[in-house]
Amino acid sequence: MSKYDREAVRRVLDQAGAEGRSSLTAPEGRLVVEAYGIATPGEGLAGSADEAVALAEKIGLPVVLKIVSPDILHKTEAGGVLVGLGSATEVAAGFDTILANARAYDADATIVGVQVQQQLSTGPGVHEVIVGTVTDPTFGKIVAFGLGGVLVEVLKDVTFRLAPTDTATALSMIDGIASAEILRGVRGAAPANREALSDLIVRLSDLVTDFPELAEVDLNPVLATPAGATAVDVRILVDPKAAQRPGQFTDEEILASMNRIMRPASIAVIGASAESGKIGNSVMKNLVNGGYQGEIYPINPKAAEILDRKAYASISDVPGPVDVAIFAIPAKFVPAALEEVGAKGVAGAIMIPSGFGEIGNHELQAEVLGIARRHGVRILGPNIYGYYYTPESMSATFCTPYDVKGGVALSSQSGGIGMAILGFSRSAQMGVSAIVGVGNKADIDEDDLLTFFESDPNTQLIAMHLEDLKDGRSFARAAKRVSASKPVLVLKAGRTDQGAKAASSHTGALAGNDKVYDDILRQSGVIRAPGLNDLLEYARGIPLLPTPQGENVVIITGAGGSGVLLSDACVDNRLTLMEIPADLDEAFRKFIPPFGAAGNPIDITGGEPPSTYRNTIALGLSDPRIHSLILGYWHTIVTPPMVFAELVVDVVSEFRAKGIDKPVVASLAGDVEVEVASEHLYRHGIVAYPYTTEKPVAVLGAKYRWARSAGLLGGRSDDR
Repeated sequence: MSKYDREAVRRVLDQAGAEGRSSLTAPEGRLVVEAYGIATPGEGLAGSADEAVALAEKIGLPVVLKIVSPDILHKTEAGGVLVGLGSATEVAAGFDTILANARAYDADATIVGVQVQQQLSTGPGVHEVIVGTVTDPTFGKIVAFGLGGVLVEVLKDVTFRLAPTDTATALSMIDGIASAEILRGVRGAAPANREALSDLIVRLSDLVTDFPELAEVDLNPVLATPAGATAVDVRILVDPKAAQRPGQFTDEEILASMNRIMRPASIAVIGASAESGKIGNSVMKNLVNGGYQGEIYPINPKAAEILDRKAYASISDVPGPVDVAIFAIPAKFVPAALEEVGAKGVAGAIMIPSGFGEIGNHELQAEVLGIARRHGVRILGPNIYGYYYTPESMSATFCTPYDVKGGVALSSQSGGIGMAILGFSRSAQMGVSAIVGVGNKADIDEDDLLTFFESDPNTQLIAMHLEDLKDGRSFARAAKRVSASKPVLVLKAGRTDQGAKAASSHTGALAGNDKVYDDILRQSGVIRAPGLNDLLEYARGIPLLPTPQGENVVIITGAGGSGVLLSDACVDNRLTLMEIPADLDEAFRKFIPPFGAAGNPIDITGGEPPSTYRNTIALGLSDPRIHSLILGYWHTIVTPPMVFAELVVDVVSEFRAKGIDKPVVASLAGDVEVEVASEHLYRHGIVAYPYTTEKPVAVLGAKYRWARSAGLLGGRSDDR
C-alpha cells in the first residue's frame, strides 16, 4: 500500500483545472501536502464570523486567520493575515477585518472564505525554515531548503537540489546552508529534528515528481522542533506547461552519431573555396594540411578542383558515404543544402555560419533543426568556429590548426573563448584530445559531448565553458555519471543574481540566482571554475596530479610570509592542514635550523642549502600520514631557482620509482629565473607557478574536490 494518497491530490488538481485556476487555495494546498504525509496545523474554512468562532474554539485558541482567495496570492500584502487572536470576540472582529482588507486590496477578487488555523508556538526551540519546489527552465523540478519566515528574504540562506531527492541528499541540504549550526541548537536552544525535516523534503520532492503540473510549492514557514516539522503556510501554483520536458536521445543514439562525428571516415565541406581568406578555404586547408587521413570532398558548383581535390556541385554527387558535412555557406542557403546532406545519410552537420538564433532569427534555426530531425542528422552549432579532434589529426575549423595531442577535451559556447582556449593550450603546450565549439546549441550540447568523452579512451578530463544549459537535468545526469571516473570542469558565465525578478513565491524568487547552478553542479560532481584562467589551469594541472590518498596536507616553505599565504589558500580551497604529531615534528627538526619552525607550515627559512629542501621534501613523501605537499620556494643565491626545481624533480622521481606518488605543487617567489624553474617543474609533472601562492593551491584543491565527489577519499564529500 502506497504511503501517498495520489487520488486525493488528483481530485484537487482536476477541480482547479476545471475552473481554469493557476493556483490552489490554502485549504486545497493543505489537502495536497497532507496527502503526502506533510503535517500542517489544525485548521478549517469559515464562511461567517460565527463559523470562525466555532472553528477557533474547536481547534483551540489562539488562532491565525487568513484570507482564502484564488486571486490573492500574497495574503500579508493584502492585510489578509491576522495572528494571535486569543478570544471569541477577537476572532469575530478579525473575520470582518480580513474581509474588508481583502475587498479594499482587490474589489474584484473571489473570496472563498477565511482560514482559521491553529497558532503554533514560535518561541525558543522552534526554528522557522522554508521548504519549496520550483520548475526551473534549465533544471526542471528543483527543491529548496533554507531559513524561513522573514529571514528567507533577508539572508537568502538556501540550498537547492534536483527533485526527486533521497534522504541522504535531503540531509546534505540541511547541513549545507550557512546557518546549519543554528538548526543544530546554539546557546542552549533545542535542535531541529533533522530526520523529520529530511523526511518532509523527500515527501515534497516526491509530490512534485508525481504531479509535475505543480509549478511552484512554497512551505514557508515550516516550524521545526525537536519533535517534528509542521508546514504552517502552503502556497501552490499550477501550470500544465510545467510538466513538459524536452525530448531526449538515448545514450546509445548519442554515441552512434557522436562516434561518426568525432571519428569520421569522410568529410564534405559545403561551400569549399579555392580563394584565400574565405571560410570555406580555411576549413579545407586545415583539414588537408592538418594531416586528416579520411576522405575530403569539396562541395562547390562553380569549381572543378580545390586544393588538389575533385570538387562536386552537390553532396548528392559524392560517390561514397559521408559522415560529416561542414557548412561554410551563408545562413539563407543552409536549409536547401541540409536537405541534400540529410538525404545522403550524413551523421553530423557542422554549422559554422552565423545569422540564426543569436541575432533573433529563431524561425530559420527552428526550420534547420526540423530538417535535421527528419533526416536523423545531428547539428553542431550554428554560429561556431568548428571543432578539433587530435586523435584523428582533424582540425575541422576556419581558425588556426592544433596538433598537440593529450587527454584534455575542451568545449566553449563562445568563439572568442574558444580562441582563448586554443591560445592557452598552444602557449602551455597542453595536450588536448578535442576542442569543440557549441555556439547556439540548436541540437548537440554539453551532455552529448559528455556522453562521447566518457567513452573516449583518448580523453581523461573534460573542461567546458558555458553560458547556459539547454537541458540542465540531462547535463546533471551525464555529469554525475562521467565525473565518477573523469573530472568534469565547468566555467559557467553569468553569475549575477537574477533573484530580484518578479516571482509569485519565495522559492521562485530564490531560484533565479546562480546558487541553483552552483548547488546542482556540485551535486553532479562537477568542479566549477571561478574564471577562464582558472578553468584552463585546472584542466592543465589536474591530470598531472595523482589522486590523493587522504586529506592531510603539509606545507614546506623557505619563507614565512609565503607559508601564511599558502595556509590561507588552503582554507579557501577546503584543504586540511595536517596537525603534525610529535614524532614527525622531531623528524623534521633534524633537518631545519633551530630558528626554523616545524609545525605546519614547516618553515625551513630562506638561507638553507639544497640539502634542506631535499631532506624535508623526502621526509614528507616518505611518511604515509602525509598525503599531499605544497612547496613554497624563496629565491636565494644559496639555492637558486633551477637548483631548487631540479632537486624537487629528482626527489619526486625517486619516490615515484618506488611506487610512492603524492600530489606535489609549488609556489616560487623570486626574480624572473623562477619562471623557467616553474616551467621545468610543470614539464616533470609538478604543478608550479611563479609569483602566486593561490594558483598551485587552487589546482590542488580542485583535484581534491573531484576525488571527494568521485568517492576516492572516503567519508568526506563536497556535496554541500
